[in-house]
Amino acid sequence: MLEAPSTPLMRQYQSIKQQVPQALLFFRLGDFYELFFEDAVLAARELEITLTARNKEKGQPIPMCGVPYHSSEGYIARLIQKGYRVAICEQMEAPGPGKKLVNREITRIVTPGTATSNNLLTGHQHNFLGALHQNALAFLDLSTGTFRATLLPPSVGKEELAAQIESLNIRELLLAEKQPALPALHTVLESWVFDFDYAARLLREHFRIQSFDGLFPHSQSALAGACGALLHYLRETQKASLAHLELPVFFERNDAMVLDAVTIRNLELLEPIFSSDLGGTRQSTLISVLDESSTSMGARLLRQWLLRPLLDPAAIGARHNAVAELYTLTIPRTQLRDTLASLGDMERLLSKVTMATAGPRELHALARSLAQVPKLQQHLALTQATLLGGLHSQLDPEAELTHRILHTLSAEPPANLADGGVIQDGVHPELDQLRDIQRNSKQYLAQIEIRERDRTGIASLKVRFNNVFGYYIEISKANLHLVPADYDRKQTLVNAERFITPELKDLETKILEAEERILALERELFEALRQAAAARAPQIRSTAQAIATLDVLLALAEVAVRRRYTRPGFSSSADGAPGEYKIVNGRHPVVERLVEEEAARFVPNDLYLDHEKYLAIITGPNMGGKSTYLRQAALFSILAQTGSFVPAESATLPLVDRVFTRIGAADHVARGRSTFMVEMTETALILNTATARSLIILDEIGRGTSTYDGLALAWAVVEFIHQRIGAKTLFATHYHELTALEETLPGVRNLHVAVKESGEQIIFLRKVLPGAAERSFGIEVARLAALPAVVIERAKQILALHERSEDRIAHQSSPDGAHGPLQISLFEPVNGNLAERIRQLKLDELRPIEALQILADLQKELN
Repeated sequence: MLEAPSTPLMRQYQSIKQQVPQALLFFRLGDFYELFFEDAVLAARELEITLTARNKEKGQPIPMCGVPYHSSEGYIARLIQKGYRVAICEQMEAPGPGKKLVNREITRIVTPGTATSNNLLTGHQHNFLGALHQNALAFLDLSTGTFRATLLPPSVGKEELAAQIESLNIRELLLAEKQPALPALHTVLESWVFDFDYAARLLREHFRIQSFDGLFPHSQSALAGACGALLHYLRETQKASLAHLELPVFFERNDAMVLDAVTIRNLELLEPIFSSDLGGTRQSTLISVLDESSTSMGARLLRQWLLRPLLDPAAIGARHNAVAELYTLTIPRTQLRDTLASLGDMERLLSKVTMATAGPRELHALARSLAQVPKLQQHLALTQATLLGGLHSQLDPEAELTHRILHTLSAEPPANLADGGVIQDGVHPELDQLRDIQRNSKQYLAQIEIRERDRTGIASLKVRFNNVFGYYIEISKANLHLVPADYDRKQTLVNAERFITPELKDLETKILEAEERILALERELFEALRQAAAARAPQIRSTAQAIATLDVLLALAEVAVRRRYTRPGFSSSADGAPGEYKIVNGRHPVVERLVEEEAARFVPNDLYLDHEKYLAIITGPNMGGKSTYLRQAALFSILAQTGSFVPAESATLPLVDRVFTRIGAADHVARGRSTFMVEMTETALILNTATARSLIILDEIGRGTSTYDGLALAWAVVEFIHQRIGAKTLFATHYHELTALEETLPGVRNLHVAVKESGEQIIFLRKVLPGAAERSFGIEVARLAALPAVVIERAKQILALHERSEDRIAHQSSPDGAHGPLQISLFEPVNGNLAERIRQLKLDELRPIEALQILADLQKELN
């Protein structure tokens, strides 16, 4: 809690702090940003800097800490990464004589969702600020101008929403008062900010539009409320132009293949499942294989494409056509990639320009990037693909602006305006004159001295300087009679007199003020350049988007060439239903690269599913390659509909509306959910949401509970998918009883991962073949894991005992297709009356020969 202010400075600080009670206030004092009171205590602890005190001598110490102005970005970044907000308070006027207290104002507020500093951003990732209003979710990246909005299902749960926010990389979420909080970092705004009337007015004013019909096809009140809240928050925190923001782009979640957070994680599209501590690295992700982009803009767009694969065959074909043409143009592809590699991050450079935070180097980098656009146009002019032709038309080199910037700024400008040397010579006459004076001041003074000696005849005349009197002419007492009338006496010494002339006074003024005037002129010229660039923000942004798209297409073509990928085709059946899923010698894109790095060979596999046999039950040992095979199939659909070629000899795929995965699980102890509960929740989502056009990947359903329960659930899940959904499905399991379904369900086929036995050893062949596996080989895999030999031997004994006494599952179907109850009998005797027969034996009356005969009969019956 702030103490009563004791000085004008502290009163000013307290007044400004009250404007941002939830932020740490960086209060500019000269060359430092200072923090006081509770802010100082917190910042000193988080930044590990020294906590001092102000006014200690008056007995009322005020906690205080500070960071240098020139290196403040690193400290701010550390605080933002910890989830804090930082308000930047600048001196709005220069200190000077007679000014006891300079005016100070908050110039911007930095939050996790509004960060634009390079210290806080990752080049290949967006940094989204989101807003949730009713069922509308809007999000934008202030650093690039990307602006999106969508509608969530009315029944979306809190956990699913949190997962969606995480997958979009929304760093900060804006919520209205009384709205349920989410696990994500959120900021609460007053409810009126989301009101349609207020939000609509903001959007109309900023984007200069009259109607929302062209933006939001429906639910305009909710969508405008979410988008308007974002704009309101940025205006309040950034206090700068937001001209680089694009119009909000609305998208339906079902306009593209839907990939939920579980699927994105299970397939390791962007991040490894395991943390680095557990052996996970970015090399195990699909994005690491595909990201051959040359620019940060392309890397970000590739992530967007990968999270929203297309459903429109024409749009997919346009991407494939472009990739196919770039695939064949080896030399132009290389030249295009080389040109792109020389470009800066134009989207983020432009955002800094429009927000007036770009320095000389950043503006120069933007102009240098624009100067490379004609080279891109030259290469694209030779291409035939429609998409590439469209990119050629979209590119604009902004020749006039580019020429102006490059011929005004120095070839290697400094990072900060205050360092000087920003503007080239020959741009501004006054600036050239001041620089000439600054560089040659000693020479000018020497010339004046020689000229005045000749004019007065005083050989000992000297032109000198000191900090008190400035520049002056010093003449000895003996020569005072020779002093001209236009000399003005300035100071009398014992042996000499000091004079000033109008010429010397003028030169003194120019010399002393040259540096300050030079900086002021450079600031004016630079600001004019920056404003000129900001005025062209929409056109430059369009060019940057075209470059990003070209970069992604080039990256996909490069990957296809390097990794021997082929163009996939798409199929559909005569009735319009999803067609066949046919892969010849398919390879897992990530695993293939990893095994090649280890000088090993990836074993390719085929896969065939159609409308008659669309559900494959896959059996085989652990470590045999089942999970790789499953994930591989899912990745093929995602790659193909993203616009990429696929790692196969050939591939014909159906258009998939959604990919579902149920692979592995982990406890959510903090939420009171066990592994099995997580497994069942994810399975429920699949069964309640999937359509015939979905692709379902299930791995080991039912393993989190007892054998009886797990087998029964797995069996029922297969039946439900077969009878109710009809989606292409890969179902890996260790329940060999499920392979019997091939005989009773016409859409089911069995596959197995082949192994080769050599004595007690097994060799994983990594080949998927028709039919069911003979057994699971679990004990053999346990041996490979170095379990003690005594455990292995005992396991064999127990397995043999159970195999002798276990019955197969009996499954019967009634004529009308209704299934009878499952009859699971693992260890019951063959004869159900065996126990009763033994109880009825009168052992005291049995002769030894009769007992032996009964025992022999029982053994025969059991065998």
